Amino acid sequence: MQARVSGQAQKTALIVYAHQSPASFNAAARDVALQELKLQGYEVVVSDLYAMNFKASATRDDIIGDVRNSEHFRYGDETLHAGMEGRLSEDIVTEQRKVTEAELIIFQFPLYWFSFPAIMKGWIDRVLSQGFAFSLEKMYDNGIFKDKKAMLSFTTGATPTMFQPDGINGDINVTLWPLQNGILHFCGFQVLAPQIFWSPAHCPPAGRAAMLEGWRTRLKGLLAENPLTFAPCELFDLSFQGGFSLRPEVKEELATQPLGISTGHHLGKPLPPDNQTRAPAAEEDEQGCGKKARASIRTV
Repeated sequence: MQARVSGQAQKTALIVYAHQSPASFNAAARDVALQELKLQGYEVVVSDLYAMNFKASATRDDIIGDVRNSEHFRYGDETLHAGMEGRLSEDIVTEQRKVTEAELIIFQFPLYWFSFPAIMKGWIDRVLSQGFAFSLEKMYDNGIFKDKKAMLSFTTGATPTMFQPDGINGDINVTLWPLQNGILHFCGFQVLAPQIFWSPAHCPPAGRAAMLEGWRTRLKGLLAENPLTFAPCELFDLSFQGGFSLRPEVKEELATQPLGISTGHHLGKPLPPDNQTRAPAAEEDEQGCGKKARASIRTV
């Protein structure tokens, strides 16, 4: 029976799902999330991209009516203005409405070439458009979706050891950085640690069942989890004159730290362990970003 809190608006979750087969492990993971979130009182909306035949390519067809510059078509500029004028194609508007209404978004997919499947990347390219999902003034922890949570849930063909720093595929944290920081965090989302299903195609049935049960258990407490940490905007000079670079006083303070700030902001130092796969405790966050650096920025 679906739980619901009396007198309160129903919460909404969106699952953006990309797999061709309803018999896949990804479909099973999607269904577990759908069932568990509904039990928690969520209205759960699923965008099944292959079933929808969602268009992956970002083209002139995404704009209704005339474009501003037909000789040199710039997708970002054109969709920014089209969005402001209500002239984006209906499939984009429909998906943007789902994003607006959702408190939580889960991307469920198989890892293709160290990234999203093309159809899901197309959803990101077209739906998370400039003006709707980000702007120069509203990005990262000042981002438009800072009150929403998002996460990746995906399967791999590789084993965990293959994605270790000494594994043949390299550190999974490096693989995840452009997906989680460059897309989700850039749009302001609070990014929950990814749910990684390691090589389910090579696991026996009992192993796959255990993976799904672990996912179900995690979902019961998912919304209470701390998000991953990223370098906060307050550490940077957010101007073209300053180059959007770390403030000098922050660099000076961080020079004494043994690790970089994050996977991407490593400062030429060892990477903080599991920066893109595990949310640290509050005290670890302070140490990683530099307590003095934070304090100095607050006084500027």
